[in-house]
Amino acid sequence: MKIGIFDSGLGGLVILRSIVAHMPQYPYHYFGDTKNLPYGEKSQEEIYRLTLAGIDYLFKHNCALIIIACNTASAEALRRIQQQYLPIHYPERRVLGVIIPTIEEIRDSERVGLLATEATIASQTFNKELAKINPKIKLFEQAASQLVPFIEDNNKSKIKQLLPNFINPLLENNIQSLILGCTHFPFIRKEIKELCDPEVKVISQTEIIPAKLQEYLRHHNEIEKLLDHTSVIQCEVTMITKHIQSLAKAWFPESGALRLVSL
Repeated sequence: MKIGIFDSGLGGLVILRSIVAHMPQYPYHYFGDTKNLPYGEKSQEEIYRLTLAGIDYLFKHNCALIIIACNTASAEALRRIQQQYLPIHYPERRVLGVIIPTIEEIRDSERVGLLATEATIASQTFNKELAKINPKIKLFEQAASQLVPFIEDNNKSKIKQLLPNFINPLLENNIQSLILGCTHFPFIRKEIKELCDPEVKVISQTEIIPAKLQEYLRHHNEIEKLLDHTSVIQCEVTMITKHIQSLAKAWFPESGALRLVSL
């Protein structure tokens, strides 16, 4: 069986790349719902419906464990999938998100910035989980769903033009850490760091999730023993763009052509 990676687009690819670098021994199946991005501007019910369709597709294609790489889907759909869908349909399999592992990285900060989508911020998931770990942390949030289509298209000039409008309001609050709360944002981490003071810690989920997944498998042998050791990688999307096609080819040449699927 395989490890599945679900996302609305490019972010899942960069998470997959990081995980494969840490754990190349397992087979992986990436599924990007690129036709319906960005998720961050959709209703909670639509996010759940789209996420569930992707999760169900990956389970039907022999995934034992699925990482929801999308922060918006993690915020709006993960708990419902874990509590209502899994026990009935796949009680022996697991779905994990990316928000709680991220929050665990900033437990000692006092003033934290969050760059995320409108839906992730509206869910208040980061606030709720932070309060459990350290209620003294002050969270400053900035919605930036508008950046996602430009990241997907690799439109550097538009990103450079818009980015200060989203980063500067966070910096004005003297933040110590900045969470990139959307898996698209690691693609522009360099541009974000250039706008921040050197002492601001920019937290990318690409650096967090692989180690957390490795730790999870060490503590959940019942899931690890379901996984094959074939090192096969499969990449599928609901809409192929030039940018995602070029990245999939460059990062995972052994996977073959990026495959188009519909749900």
